[in-house]
Amino acid sequence: MRALALLVCLSVGCLAQRPQPCSSPALLTGSLTISTQDEKWVAVAKYIYDALGERIRLREIGSYDNKTFTLNVLLLYRQGVLYKISERNKTCEKKRLNRDFHPLAIPKDANLLGQAVLGSSSGPGQGVLVNTWIGQLEMKNRTAKYMSTVTEFGCVPISTLVHTPKNGWMVTSFYNNVIGLRDPQQLIPPSFCKDAKLDKNQEEDPVDFYSLF
Repeated sequence: MRALALLVCLSVGCLAQRPQPCSSPALLTGSLTISTQDEKWVAVAKYIYDALGERIRLREIGSYDNKTFTLNVLLLYRQGVLYKISERNKTCEKKRLNRDFHPLAIPKDANLLGQAVLGSSSGPGQGVLVNTWIGQLEMKNRTAKYMSTVTEFGCVPISTLVHTPKNGWMVTSFYNNVIGLRDPQQLIPPSFCKDAKLDKNQEEDPVDFYSLF
């Protein structure tokens, strides 16, 4: 009886533990949507994320100021290089990427806003438990407010809101996430990028995962 009581107390204690900041899986493949508060920017993208090798691939289609655009980029943070790729024309633009890689994670100084179930908690498999965090990010020459939601188990990203002076609130929603790399070759520059020359006249470098949008 005492052993049963102890087991119950331990179980209740585990369930009552406060959620802690976490890091997302190091290897992720999936899709995302992004939009801005001023409604000027709307986009849908497929992404490949490799925190171990510090590499990100984005294939995006969207609109800005009612003009449609496409974007296909490969970010190689350890090499300090960004490739803007046109597979249709077999061309590459090579740019400097001299910022540190920032993995998808909840910062340690984040504050827990709350915990909720997406979907339903009425039955098994009908919902997913998520945690929402808020805080501030130190970005290039400014501080940005953020609100980020991740799954309680696995720390898989669900959505992130970042406030910037230029666009107001920027909302990113992740879906169809798969842990692992479905096609690792997409994180290697295409053969036609081999002779691409580094553009030394660019005015600004991407800073983190969200600054491309």
